[in-house]
Amino acid sequence: MTKPRMPIPGPKATIRSLGIVAMLTLSSALAAQEAEPAVSNELIVTLLGTGTPGADPSRYGYSNLVQAGEITLLIDAGRGAPVRINQMGLRVGSIDGVFLTHFHSDHINGLGDVFMTGYLTGPIGGREEPMRLIGPRGTVRIAEGLETAYRVDAEIRIDDEGVPEDATFISAHEAQSGVVFDQDGVTVTAFETHHGEAIKPSVGYRIDYAGKSVGFSGDVANDAGIIEHLQGVDLLVHSVATAPTEMLDLPFVKRVLSHHISPQDAGRTFAQTQPNMAVYSHVGRLGDGEVRMTDLVEATRQTYGGPLTVGEDLMQFRIGDDGLAIVSARD
Repeated sequence: MTKPRMPIPGPKATIRSLGIVAMLTLSSALAAQEAEPAVSNELIVTLLGTGTPGADPSRYGYSNLVQAGEITLLIDAGRGAPVRINQMGLRVGSIDGVFLTHFHSDHINGLGDVFMTGYLTGPIGGREEPMRLIGPRGTVRIAEGLETAYRVDAEIRIDDEGVPEDATFISAHEAQSGVVFDQDGVTVTAFETHHGEAIKPSVGYRIDYAGKSVGFSGDVANDAGIIEHLQGVDLLVHSVATAPTEMLDLPFVKRVLSHHISPQDAGRTFAQTQPNMAVYSHVGRLGDGEVRMTDLVEATRQTYGGPLTVGEDLMQFRIGDDGLAIVSARD
């Protein structure tokens, strides 16, 4: 795995080597890569899935892996999350905590897979304790439903394969605004976000470790909570959605876009938040691909001139004392 090192000379400096936008072409987004654990005080963020509800084989459902020292966390669990975790060379059962931003299908439809695959014996699973699940109000209900839905599988595997019974349960906690996780120097702070009047609750997360920080907006329609809670983070993983001009008046398009932030408004949020690197994930492009990624970038540049990357599945960001490195999946 190559590691192009891109030092950040100052907390708000533009990374000149990225040009107009930092877009790394993954030589093979589906190529397996051996995971490198977080070492010393390095914070590692991997975009497991950067897609939307569409079943795009190149962009799995929205999910992010955070490695900080001995702690490994999952932010949302969209379709295919265990596949991507396995591609990194990690055991699904090694996840120390799963955090949900909201309950739209594309953020939780891989959760049952993470749960069940995690308690399997052998190299892919290996969890021996209940899966730790944290999210907004309603998370306990989801956990109880998963335990009920998959109880038959759990009982069979306990009897037939010796799976630890504790591992077939979920320890669910409903997050209030504030610190929701504090372990081994890693803190996770939740804050309310706005994803639409009918889409509640919805939260974002900030993770801090060894003086490094990453923020996840989740899906947002505006900057509520983002500017206040993610000011000056090293890495800001942010959603975005847009459509061709000729489609903007269509009822379906208007409804979808009312729940998501435009590239121009996202740019305004970045300009006020001033992250060391802004990253687009959950990239919504309506119109059967008529909107190019370069169009998305150009629209953002109308309101923001700082560091920007359009995320791809398995793109990895390593934040160390000497700056930020972007690593792609290797051949």
